[in-house]
Amino acid sequence: MTTTVIGESFRPGELEVRSDGTGNLLGSKCRSCGAHFFPIRQACAGCLGQDLETVKFSTEGTLYTYTIVRQSTPAFEVPYALGYVDFPEGVRIMGQIVGVEFDEIAIGMPMTLVLEPFGKDEDGNALTGYRFRPAEADND
Repeated sequence: MTTTVIGESFRPGELEVRSDGTGNLLGSKCRSCGAHFFPIRQACAGCLGQDLETVKFSTEGTLYTYTIVRQSTPAFEVPYALGYVDFPEGVRIMGQIVGVEFDEIAIGMPMTLVLEPFGKDEDGNALTGYRFRPAEADND
């Protein structure tokens, strides 16, 4: 499968996007101690080593915790759900939760990474962002 960037990420280098619109978050793995980080780092926070490689993270994780944001900057429509998702690689990544009613969100629920249009940059180029959706919502 060919990797094609469909728009840039709002944080360059954090996403690998395939031509079918699916993709992975990219992070770092320390070759010395095995620790994983998101976003990509130049040095390991664990052992302070600088021998890191770029890795693709899994697209499935588990919701660690969440909140409902009811007041935000004007750039974001409220309310929205924001949560931390634990991935098998040992990273915990924050992102917006979509595809579920707020009262149906539960800590420990399986989550899936989804990539979506995020807007446009100052030059009018499409931006791609990531969100998390309950895994069972993918089967509906």
